[in-house]
Amino acid sequence: MKSFTQLAIIVGLTFAAAGVTYLVKGAPVRMVICDPSTRKPDEICLGEVVEPVVWIDARSRKAWEKDGLEGSILWNLDTAEDAQELEANAVMHIMQNPHVVVYCDDENCGLSRQVAAKVRALDLGADVKVLRGGWRALKEAGRIKGSN
Repeated sequence: MKSFTQLAIIVGLTFAAAGVTYLVKGAPVRMVICDPSTRKPDEICLGEVVEPVVWIDARSRKAWEKDGLEGSILWNLDTAEDAQELEANAVMHIMQNPHVVVYCDDENCGLSRQVAAKVRALDLGADVKVLRGGWRALKEAGRIKGSN
């Protein structure tokens, strides 16, 4: 019984300390922070993107249709999609503009890197970058409709 009481006191003090920290510091900041000194070589911060670029959405078709960046094209790795059609559409756009930025949901989504590798493998001479923070960075910046 003594061990249980000690455990309850420790847990109670931990929650109290967490509550005080929350009251003093506030809620955690969940904004995408893009520090050029810490990003990977193939990444780009939204503020560094110089238009015009070809925006490639690596998310699902449903997500792209719902709230994709206006003017973006879809290229994902969904096996239900026609990969050749997606690739042909991308090639058409990249031939007109060799600057490409690929994004998916957020900085933890690896699909954008995989799609970027596929774009590079086309060997079209395009400058291909992955957007740090992905769709979430676009939304926070107000670039997605209804995302003020």
